[in-house]
Amino acid sequence: MHKPWIPALLFVAAACIEVSPIFATPFALQMPTSIARPPRPPAPQSAKSASKPSQPAPKSTSALLPTSFAGWESSGLKPTGNVAQADPANVTALKEYGFTDAVLSDYTRDEETLKIKALRFADASGAYGAYTFYRQSGWPREEIGTGAASDHNRVLFWKGNVVVDATFPHVSAMSGSELRELASQIPVPAGNKSLAPPILAALPQKYIDAQTTHYALGPSGYVGSGGVLPPDLVGFERGAETVTSGYKLVSGSATLTIINYPTPQMAVAQEKAIAAYLKAGNSQEHPFTKPLQDSNQSALEVKRSGPLVAIVSGDPIQDDAHKLLASFHYEANLASSFSGSGDTEVQKTAKLVVAIITLVAVMFLAALLLALFLGGGRAMYRLMRGKPISAVYDEEFTKLGLSD
Repeated sequence: MHKPWIPALLFVAAACIEVSPIFATPFALQMPTSIARPPRPPAPQSAKSASKPSQPAPKSTSALLPTSFAGWESSGLKPTGNVAQADPANVTALKEYGFTDAVLSDYTRDEETLKIKALRFADASGAYGAYTFYRQSGWPREEIGTGAASDHNRVLFWKGNVVVDATFPHVSAMSGSELRELASQIPVPAGNKSLAPPILAALPQKYIDAQTTHYALGPSGYVGSGGVLPPDLVGFERGAETVTSGYKLVSGSATLTIINYPTPQMAVAQEKAIAAYLKAGNSQEHPFTKPLQDSNQSALEVKRSGPLVAIVSGDPIQDDAHKLLASFHYEANLASSFSGSGDTEVQKTAKLVVAIITLVAVMFLAALLLALFLGGGRAMYRLMRGKPISAVYDEEFTKLGLSD
């Protein structure tokens, strides 16, 4: 019995495949190779290696420094995860900043020796803090890495979560470009680990002396970088972090200290304690630190804004100190923009896979609708004209008759 609808279905299927070649391609071939490639099978182990228990591979530290740069050749990279070997004089401070590992090396060129020490930290905040800890106030600024300063033949710079301390035998006009070449080879972490401390955004920029800015995450780093308040009054044990910076006001130099607490409630309580300490004045029961003793007592003032507490000290007149403190304020949206809420690599990969699947689904539906429209519409048009839905049965259809 003749069934005219069978050729119509065949025509629709053929049109669908012809319009959308995506159906003729396996799905894995449409995926990025890094996603679609099956995992590589593990290499067979020898009997000797299989008998030993597996141990985690040690963290590679040699990548912190290259074996050569700008004509300087390393006499041997010395990686270490021991903070006491990296800097025995500042063990506690480096631990506060999140020290992870270091590489030390002597580079030689034309019988000269360049000593370099690269310190890596858990994130960029720790590296920036360590950089400001080592850099003394007033060191000239240099254009190397993210930030740099120099003191005669010693150059200090930081990039990402790494701090580099370089000591030249003597500084030449090319020393800066040589270290810039070195900085270009320093690895930079991805994601939130590359973000600078959000508290820096709270510093007023007018009259600031950026080369005097110091960031601290603990009492040792705070005292070592010239902190104004007694460290036990800051509240580092409660998760506080501080930034201090000098300001060149009209009436004299001033120092602004900003303390960030985990919550505004903690900031309220600590503001009261600091205000009471400053109001009591220098005494045997509550002795002032030397920076407070050298300050204009009438200019000492404290202010809270959100989870931040700011203290102004130094030698300006009271009116200038008050204006500086008034320019300090906390903005929640500003802090969130530095919070590093960007997508991780895993999230980016997941979004890519979802986007590809969505694209395939949309193309499938589009191809199906187009095939139905073209094939089905043509069949319906022929049916309405009283003809078979397939042109195979047309009388004018040309046959070659090759089988006769």
